[in-house]
Amino acid sequence: MNIIQKLPIDTLGYNFIDPKYIPKGKDEYHLRNIQNTNAYRSLSAAEIALLVTNRNTSDNWEKILVSKKFNANLVKNCSFYGLVRIGNMEPVYLSFHDFKMPVGLYSSTIISCDIGNNVCIENVNYLSHYIIGNDVMIANVNELTTTDHAKFGNGIVKEGEDEKTRTWIELCNENGGRKVIPFDGMLTGDAYLWSKYRDDEALLEKFRYFTEKKFDRQRGYYGVIGDRTVIKNCGIIKDVQIGSDAYFKGANKLKNLTVNSDALRKSQIGEGCEMVNGIVGFGCRIFYGVKAVRFIMASHSQLKYGARLINSYLGNNSTISCCEVLNSLIFPAHEQHHNNSFLCAALVMGQSNMAAGATIGSNHNSRSPDGEIIAGRGFWPGLCVSLKHNSKFASFSIIAKGDFPAELNIPVPFSLISNDVANDKLQVMPAYWFMYNMYALSRNAWKYVDRDRRTEKIQHIEYDFLAPDTINEIFSSLTVLEKLKPDEEGTATIEGWENTKRTTEILKVPQAILLFKELIRYYGVIALFEHIQEHQFAGFDEMKKTISAKIQRSKWLNIGGQLIQEEDVQKLKRNIKTDKIKNWGEVHQFYKDHGALYAKDKLNHAYTSLLEILNITPRQFTPGLFKQLLQQAIATKEWMCKGIYDSRAKDYSSPYRKMVYDTNEEMNKVMGRLEDNSFIQQQLAELDELKKQVKSITRKLKL
Repeated sequence: MNIIQKLPIDTLGYNFIDPKYIPKGKDEYHLRNIQNTNAYRSLSAAEIALLVTNRNTSDNWEKILVSKKFNANLVKNCSFYGLVRIGNMEPVYLSFHDFKMPVGLYSSTIISCDIGNNVCIENVNYLSHYIIGNDVMIANVNELTTTDHAKFGNGIVKEGEDEKTRTWIELCNENGGRKVIPFDGMLTGDAYLWSKYRDDEALLEKFRYFTEKKFDRQRGYYGVIGDRTVIKNCGIIKDVQIGSDAYFKGANKLKNLTVNSDALRKSQIGEGCEMVNGIVGFGCRIFYGVKAVRFIMASHSQLKYGARLINSYLGNNSTISCCEVLNSLIFPAHEQHHNNSFLCAALVMGQSNMAAGATIGSNHNSRSPDGEIIAGRGFWPGLCVSLKHNSKFASFSIIAKGDFPAELNIPVPFSLISNDVANDKLQVMPAYWFMYNMYALSRNAWKYVDRDRRTEKIQHIEYDFLAPDTINEIFSSLTVLEKLKPDEEGTATIEGWENTKRTTEILKVPQAILLFKELIRYYGVIALFEHIQEHQFAGFDEMKKTISAKIQRSKWLNIGGQLIQEEDVQKLKRNIKTDKIKNWGEVHQFYKDHGALYAKDKLNHAYTSLLEILNITPRQFTPGLFKQLLQQAIATKEWMCKGIYDSRAKDYSSPYRKMVYDTNEEMNKVMGRLEDNSFIQQQLAELDELKKQVKSITRKLKL
């Protein structure tokens, strides 16, 4: 049966903290008084009389403290219990969008709360142990309460609690083998480092120590509702820390959360949402029946239209709607919009897009739910793609519609992966994006930069498709592709890419090899070109002296969307274990420091990559060769622009695209004129500018 206790009414609102957890010489308000240092006074006899006339009740009017500008006329039909402190009240109303409320406290039960200046509270059935900021509007809420052991979504354990109560997030793997402790401020890089290096017990212990050190284990912290926050028509809000300028409307249940929000990065939670045990970053938007449990949403991410996010981390500037995501770690700039798409037990390393019907994570080919999928950035599974655990994909893998029968390991980036059911074989086309889909590839790189709303860019996120990680993958791919023996059509076979005995075909091998080599040269030359533009060198030799003399191409890792040299990541791990890095703040400073160094490190990588693909030494890199390479870069940019235009032009020339329009004028009204496409025009302008700047550099450096 339910255990319902009967206690004296005069104890309601008191003894928030069990006396055994109150430090010696302190009272139950010692943490509350640290959280709120405002000055208050007692009520006058006239104010008490007016409050009683207005049908307010209190167990003890001496426990109602107010500011100098308190207005008793604006408090009606309220029941007060415990110590309640109330700020200024003016005879005005607050208006937010079309929602208007008079300042004051009306028809509510208020237990041991601090209420700021010019706050509107009406029809809150149970408001308990909250510190409410200024100009806050709260209406029609069933329960708004904080417990003495509130953790606000952080994976900590309060005094007297069992370790079993700790909240973990089971990322990347359904059996909990990569679980992490969530905390407010956890970045994608933090989650990746913690979930990845499971064989390094000393490192994992430090991560746990860093997390626990961030928080006080004392019981008795009050929930906080920041200035100008609006909450209306909600069910249960329990143990939720809320920043300023947030907007909650129609949420069913919000429990054990931190919702970060401020004037520049407003977070919103809408109708029908139920969220438990999580962290919501700044500028997030959550609407229409969302279910989220054990989760972190990084800043400026969105959940919409019945999305389910469970045991997962959603990176910055990402959107998930309608579908279900379980046990996944998702790096920044992820898109997933369809009700029948499913993502489970996956590490998705950013700039990804999942189509309708994609099922990324069937574990039924394993005896235990311990399978994983790892997808490099730029992961695009197409319509109705079904993948098996374990599978691994290089960067910018695009997967054609199909039910793939077995595990896959595709190490070549920019590939189209197809299941040829009729001929019972797997087909992989390396460099597909550059051959047939330059518009999407280039536009997405631009789009992600344009849509990065982060105001605090602790991690430098790389969005360019040609970067140290993808270039290194291309080099590794060339080693594989150049060993193949393609037929006259350029097709070859390979083993080890699919866990079956059927044939795996690699298509257009010679074309891919030529393209990959050209792209490496382009990457290296453009990096040098931009370096010269930035520094305005007087001559070629002066420029060359500023580039590292290293001839070894460095290895890189994608740490939560930030590309960092592998040797630097190893050093970070050593410094954490030897106490040279002592907390998460210093880990985040590491990200910042290496973000500041990224342009230089990338330049050195580009230069060594250029030397390697040309098979020359630094001494052989001469002005004449550089001039030749600049002209080749222009030619590469020209075919890129042509590819961008041609791949988009297909949408205007295909009879199957045109058949829904009676006239070209109708098509142009709906789709916009191809000639007016702003992205294409931007790319052509960049080509013209490249040509002009190459001429200028050639003259200035006397090439």
